[in-house]
Amino acid sequence: MRQEDCLRPGVGADIISTVEFNHTGELLATGDKGGRVVIFQREPESKNAPHSQGEYDVYSTFQSHEPEFDYLKSLEIEEKINKIKWLPQQNAAHSLLSTNDKTIKLWKITERDKRPEGYNLKDEEGKLKDLSTVTSLQVPVLKPMDLMVEVSPRRVFANGHTYHINSISVNSDCETYMSADDLRINLWHLAVTDRSFNIVDIKPANMEDLTEVITASEFHPHHCNLFVYSSSKGSLRLCDMRAAALCDKHSKLFEEPEDPSNRSFFSEIISSVSDVKFSHSGRYMLTRDYLTVKVWDLNMEARPLETYQVHDYLRSKLCSLYENDCIFDKFECAWNGSDSVIMTGAYNNFFRMFDRNTKRDVTLEASRESSKPRAVLKPRRVCVGGKRRRDDISVDSLDFTKKILHTAWHPTENIIAIAATNNLYIFQDKVNSDMH
Repeated sequence: MRQEDCLRPGVGADIISTVEFNHTGELLATGDKGGRVVIFQREPESKNAPHSQGEYDVYSTFQSHEPEFDYLKSLEIEEKINKIKWLPQQNAAHSLLSTNDKTIKLWKITERDKRPEGYNLKDEEGKLKDLSTVTSLQVPVLKPMDLMVEVSPRRVFANGHTYHINSISVNSDCETYMSADDLRINLWHLAVTDRSFNIVDIKPANMEDLTEVITASEFHPHHCNLFVYSSSKGSLRLCDMRAAALCDKHSKLFEEPEDPSNRSFFSEIISSVSDVKFSHSGRYMLTRDYLTVKVWDLNMEARPLETYQVHDYLRSKLCSLYENDCIFDKFECAWNGSDSVIMTGAYNNFFRMFDRNTKRDVTLEASRESSKPRAVLKPRRVCVGGKRRRDDISVDSLDFTKKILHTAWHPTENIIAIAATNNLYIFQDKVNSDMH
């Protein structure tokens, strides 16, 4: 099954830039380069087929960010949505944070399917009646109406970052969240928009001494005092906010020593961590660099617990990938609900899944052919020279313009969302039957 995002025309404006399920998995939000957020809702299971799972349909669409211009720095600020994070649901309304390079916004999504009728002092159009005509009192009643989804901006968190925001993460205390840019991480209270607390600052006194930048950050899912941030040098720093107000001194440093025999001009570029995600249990961390995904145990800093090759066949093509800038692509990674399978994207609209228990892996393709209802995804294989089977694809014929950077996994079920440029694919149920 596929949901295709039919967004407004524009050069690249409809390219999806982030995908995020909410905490129940009933809602799925996508952000695009044109500053729009599209929310999909899972339809309830039908009575005729109680075992069939509901599909995702468009629930609401709204413009989250507009292009801006910083007159002090003569810089254009793109409207592109970098990240979306859902807040845990507290009442009937849903809330989410969306951010572009500079400004974070808090949105409230509410439903209205009834309207009050029978006011005493207003007529049906809402205008005040002449009080002399009001001779009796009546009790207003709620009448059913067509469902309306209303999205309203609740708060705007601006002026907190000098550099581009690359990640936001909501704390498990449900009161605070953090935002990270290249050199700093700020802690915000969800109710306070005019100030934030700087909790990490790696900016050197002299910018010529700069050796690394922050690439991603995330709060621990259960301990509100712990967070991790990754760097362009391939290291992870776990910080404890109880230790000091400014967490420049990390509690743990996770770093894999480089094999000198693999050292090359591209080593530092391909070791840069593009995404970090805590497991649902909070025991492990998942990181993605250019060629691999790694699982780290919070109790073992010296090396990753598991390393999986995503597309090792590209190792010989790093020179041309550097020339066409693909080597700087930032791929994301995701855990399944039980932390047993991990997923990440690749080129040619391929995405990869790795089963941590069986050590089996599979390459699947998000394409129009595979998106017909109840179509079964066929494993794909990339071959590097030599003999090749009928369905194999040669490494030389991969399309590097088709890349799956953004993926998301339903928090409890086998449902995944794959963003392939301006198309959103949702695969359900037996998508990873090859894995189990």
